[in-house]
Amino acid sequence: MRQIVLDTETTGIDPKQGHRLIEIGCVEMMGRKLTKKHFHVYINPDREVEEEAYRVHGISDEFLADKPRFHQVAQEFFDFIKGAELIIHNAPFDIGFIDHEFALLGAGFPKVAEVCQIFDSLVYARKKHPGQKNNLDALCKRYGIDNSHRELHGALLDSEILADVYLLMTGGQTSLGLATSADSQGEEGDVEAIRRLSADRPALKVLRANDTELQAHEERLDLIEKKAGQALWRVNQ
Repeated sequence: MRQIVLDTETTGIDPKQGHRLIEIGCVEMMGRKLTKKHFHVYINPDREVEEEAYRVHGISDEFLADKPRFHQVAQEFFDFIKGAELIIHNAPFDIGFIDHEFALLGAGFPKVAEVCQIFDSLVYARKKHPGQKNNLDALCKRYGIDNSHRELHGALLDSEILADVYLLMTGGQTSLGLATSADSQGEEGDVEAIRRLSADRPALKVLRANDTELQAHEERLDLIEKKAGQALWRVNQ
């Protein structure tokens, strides 16, 4: 599965109020490993950036003045994401803006969900960590990811950080140590001992039981069934 971790920055919060995309950042993963391929572009939205949005991402109207319009990058962007699974934190926000931009072109681009699978990492995080903060900064803290270089939001930087969060949240190794009393004290004490996995690590070796071991296993199951009824290991056999 080809996966694309995606983030955007915008002029404001709602495309229905005329707000536009100003930055798209994507990084590619194959087999849960970053490939070093990415797509990144700043976009001239032909409108002002709201002050509240500027305080979040720091992208000014002056900076965007000489950047390409969306129609100039739309096909390249579409080709980059087509057929992939998109990993997005709060996907309805980003997908809403992207679909809006494609619709404005009137060039027959389909909705993103028609050509991509979408994994919303915020929805996943809320199920995995109910009742806790699950924004990107909180998840970095929880999973031991250093984001100290992230003073402002930026689409490419946030997509790279989200890739680390996604990999650890959906398959990282955690400490097997017993929880301490601090673990139940909310966000401040909720720190999991996570070891970041190297992207170049070798695949784990699979050791399979030999015939003698399989026979011994079956004999043990026979003994369990004789004393206690059907063994759970054989329920679905």
